[in-house]
Amino acid sequence: MAERAIHARHLRRLWGAPDTLIAVVSWPPTPERRLFMHWDYWWQAHVLDCLVDAYQRAPSPARRSAINRLVRGIHWRNTHWTNRYFDDMAWLGLALLRAQRSGALRPQPAVLTLAGELRQAWTDQGGGGIWWRRRDDFKNVPANGPAAILLARLSDQDGSDQDGSDQDGGVPAALERARSTVEWIEENLVDPVTGLVWDGLHVRADGTIRRVDKTTYSYCQGVFLGACVELASRADAADVGRWASRAARTINAVVEHLTVPNEDGPVVRGQGGGDGGLFAGILARYLAQAAVALPRCGAEYAEAGRRAAALVFSSGEAAWRNRAIAWGGPLFGPEWAKVAVLPGRVPRPERDLSVQTSGWMLLEAAAFLERAEADRSS
Repeated sequence: MAERAIHARHLRRLWGAPDTLIAVVSWPPTPERRLFMHWDYWWQAHVLDCLVDAYQRAPSPARRSAINRLVRGIHWRNTHWTNRYFDDMAWLGLALLRAQRSGALRPQPAVLTLAGELRQAWTDQGGGGIWWRRRDDFKNVPANGPAAILLARLSDQDGSDQDGSDQDGGVPAALERARSTVEWIEENLVDPVTGLVWDGLHVRADGTIRRVDKTTYSYCQGVFLGACVELASRADAADVGRWASRAARTINAVVEHLTVPNEDGPVVRGQGGGDGGLFAGILARYLAQAAVALPRCGAEYAEAGRRAAALVFSSGEAAWRNRAIAWGGPLFGPEWAKVAVLPGRVPRPERDLSVQTSGWMLLEAAAFLERAEADRSS
C-alpha cells in the first residue's frame, strides 16, 4: 500500500516523455514542482532504492519497468550522472548497483563513474575522508558512510568492480578504501560517551580541523552501521569483531538515545521534513540489514541484532497505526510515534516526498526482516 501511494501521488513521466518516471517532490505539488523545476537528486535515489526493495519482495515486469523508467528519468533530468554533492552520488550509486544485482536493471557504467568520483574525493586533509560537496570545507558522515558501503559492495569479485585487479596485500583497493573511511569516522566522529556518531568536521585550508560538528542525526548512525555491517561480512575470522562490535555499539546507542517510548516499544525519532524526512528511514534500512547480519558474526552480537529487529518492527507498527488516509493510500508523518496530519493550505512535513519515502522504506525494512525470519525457520 505504501508503494502504491508513492506511485499514485508522486511518480510521473518526466515532462510527458515516454518510458520515463520521476518523483514529484511534494503532494499536493506546487506548479514549480509539478514541472520538475525542483526535483531533489538524492530523494530520487531513495525512491529507486525502495522500488528495488519492492522488486526483491515480489518481482514483476511492472516493478522492473518502473525501475528502468526512473533510472532513465533521473539521467535525463540531471543531464548526466554526477552532481556536486558526494553523498548524493553515493546514494545513486548504491541504488543503481542494487538494481543491477537484483536483475531488474542491466549493468550501468554509471555505477563505476559515481564510484570513481567518490574515490577521487578522498584527501588527507582532516586526517582523511571525502568532502560533503565539491569546493567545500566540510567532511561528514552522510557522505563518507554511503561511500564506504558502495565501495565495500563493489569490492566483490563479480565483474562490476573496476578496482578488483588493483590489489594491496590481497585486498581489493575499493575494500581497503571502505575500511579506511570507516576507521576515519571511528577516530574522529564517534562520541566516546554515548557511542553515537557525530555529523562531521570543518577543515582549514592547511588540513587542520577547525571545528567538529557534534550534531547527532539518525542518518549518520544508519550509514555508519551499514558500513560496519558490510565490512564485517567481508572480514576474516580474526577481524570480524572489529566491525561487528562497532555495529552493535551503534545499535545500542540508537536505542538508548534516538528513540521515543511508545506502546509497541521504542520508535526511531524523526527529524522533520525536507532532507531530514529521509533520515529515520535510512536508519531503519540499515538496522534491518544489521539484524540479519550480526548473528552470523558471532553469538555475542546476536542480542544487538535482536534489538535492531525489534526497533524496526516497533517503529513500523507505530508508523502504520499513525498513518493518515489520503488519496492514493497511506500518508505517513515525520514522527512515526505521532498521528500524521493531512497537508492543507499550511505546508506540513507530510507533504514531502522524503517523509513518504521514509515511511515506505521502513515498511520494506520490516518486510525484509519477516522474509529473513521465514527463511531461517524453514
